[in-house]
Amino acid sequence: PLALACAVLFICPSTRKPTMKRLLIATLMTLTLAAANAQSVDVKDAWTRATVTGQKATGAFMKLTAKEGAKLVRVSSPAAGITEVHEMKMDGDVMKMRAVQGGLELPAGKTVELKPGGYHVMLMDLKAPLQKDSTVALTLVFQDAKGVESTMNLNLPVATAAPAAGVGHGAHKH
Repeated sequence: PLALACAVLFICPSTRKPTMKRLLIATLMTLTLAAANAQSVDVKDAWTRATVTGQKATGAFMKLTAKEGAKLVRVSSPAAGITEVHEMKMDGDVMKMRAVQGGLELPAGKTVELKPGGYHVMLMDLKAPLQKDSTVALTLVFQDAKGVESTMNLNLPVATAAPAAGVGHGAHKH
């Protein structure tokens, strides 16, 4: 639909030929719609747990709110060899942690909290210790109901405990 709309705008109705002005308008519309889609998920209170020398894994935590329904389908970080969304839950009397398959659902308008003991991002095979008061880059890939993917790049503060509410707000950069 977006490509068709842009193609229609690109062609001049009277001459049925493309014009530079129409090309510019179509390009700007495409970029504006892509930017709006990329910002359809709000991230708050994001942080990563600090590690010690020799520790090969840690967690990243945040609150995600999708304006419209979406899924968190992939995560990555240059600080880790493997980055995955995990879930911890009770299985009888045993707490089990597993990678989330098929993406983490983000219902429209509802906040999904990634926190210790629940859903969280696992950074595994760390390339170096994550020191308190540093930051770690994290990329989130979301998919909307139509299957369109958008990417959000974050710089998360590294801490030994969750920052006070609101401190992690604005962790994403455009």
